[in-house]
Amino acid sequence: MRVMVLLKANAETEAGVMPKRELLEAMGKYNEELVKAGVMLEGEGLHPTSKAVRVQFNGRQRRVIDGPFTETKELVCGYWLWQVKSLDEAVEWLKRAPFDGGETVEIRPVFEAEDFGEEFTPELREQEARLREQAKSQR
Repeated sequence: MRVMVLLKANAETEAGVMPKRELLEAMGKYNEELVKAGVMLEGEGLHPTSKAVRVQFNGRQRRVIDGPFTETKELVCGYWLWQVKSLDEAVEWLKRAPFDGGETVEIRPVFEAEDFGEEFTPELREQEARLREQAKSQR
């Protein structure tokens, strides 16, 4: 099962305050553990929303909204994509993260093809697999 681990923003991350070297070193060691265990597929930090835009869809209209965005409790400042056996395993891995400043982290399962049932036809599954491979080869 794949899970997306979402790191929630706070006033510091939204202000663009970079982590101290000690945290960067601890996160590097933690990420090494995740990679060695075959858990971490991807992970990145995100710039603050002052550098972001949102696109709002309303029928055929598209509205671009420039950041920053105000509700920090709803914002994401980074993520991991993990491959785990269960949500419980993801929780156990996350408990080992070197956070200690009141961070809030959300773990959400990623939809897999079988989750969509019969609506996700063999043709659509084939298309999805082909697109994943194309995207991978373009990195």
